[in-house]
Amino acid sequence: MSDGGQSGGSWEQRWHPLREEWVIVAAHRQQRPWTGNTVAAPAATAVAYDPGCYLCPGNARVSGAVNARYANTFVFDNDHPCVGADAPREVAAPSPIYRAAPAVGASRVVCFSPRHDLTLAEMPAAAIADVVDVWRSQTRELGARPEVRQVLCFENKGEIVGVSNPHPHGQIYATSFVWKTFDTEHAASARHQRDTGRGLMADIIRAEQQDGRRVLHEDEHVIAFVPYFARYAYEVYVVPKRRVGHVFELSDAEVASLADALSAVTIRYDNLWRMSFPYVQVLHQAPFNVDIGDGADQRAFHFYISFHPPLRQPTLLKYLAGPEIGGGNFVSDTGPEAKAAELRAQPPLHYKRA
Repeated sequence: MSDGGQSGGSWEQRWHPLREEWVIVAAHRQQRPWTGNTVAAPAATAVAYDPGCYLCPGNARVSGAVNARYANTFVFDNDHPCVGADAPREVAAPSPIYRAAPAVGASRVVCFSPRHDLTLAEMPAAAIADVVDVWRSQTRELGARPEVRQVLCFENKGEIVGVSNPHPHGQIYATSFVWKTFDTEHAASARHQRDTGRGLMADIIRAEQQDGRRVLHEDEHVIAFVPYFARYAYEVYVVPKRRVGHVFELSDAEVASLADALSAVTIRYDNLWRMSFPYVQVLHQAPFNVDIGDGADQRAFHFYISFHPPLRQPTLLKYLAGPEIGGGNFVSDTGPEAKAAELRAQPPLHYKRA
């Protein structure tokens, strides 16, 4: 039986309203004996410029193209795109039960900084705002293409999430289909709007503000919190309070607040274990030119940024196994309130500057 989270989140199942699925919270499992694999703490990147890095200014990439000697941010077409304008136009499925289509679209890389040794956590908020501006311009440009249905901006940070180059960077995929997560969130938000007359994310923000325990950062325009229904340990949402569907709809003041919040969250991450904290960061944006039917309000989608850290202890991964891969629902080994308390306890100044 739930006690509203007072027990630390053990033996509960919590409804994830955006994904419309249950999350089992079993925080007592965090202390279970573990004899499996562990991961090493990430090595620090010591040099500001690496002549062998294909993302540093002025260096050649595998395609033979040479990077601009950029001073702030830098965007280029991915040399190994998963979708692109050159996708073959004739694609046939082998059976009527299957469908196939050309993987048209765009795939780009965004270098956050010319400095090889910096991450968002160590960049000043003004430099993070420059990154947000790139997300704005790229989303606006790519979303205007008639074949594009979704613009996905994301950052994979850390070797344990599959990043081979530590230079601070993210990627952008513009695709002719809507990614499943955003399709689900769009439909859930539209149903909530239709049934209650209120925004789904607005209700989530209100609930987090009323509880308060999971809020990490808040100002006039933006709030950051560990959601009540978090699937990963240290999962965080960074949400503009005003509902917009896309990052380019934010005002300059909201962009500045968003940059401050991203700085605050990533600094807390690094300070937690005094290391460069790995995560997957995703911008959740509304689809383009999509009718989800049922008379649903296309304005119901509320843009936000999510962080999904793969570690639940300094050297221990959250492994996806039978419940997550086979069953499709998450079992969380940690309680959101306890993990939020750990992050809230961290100082606002990055440990390298302290």
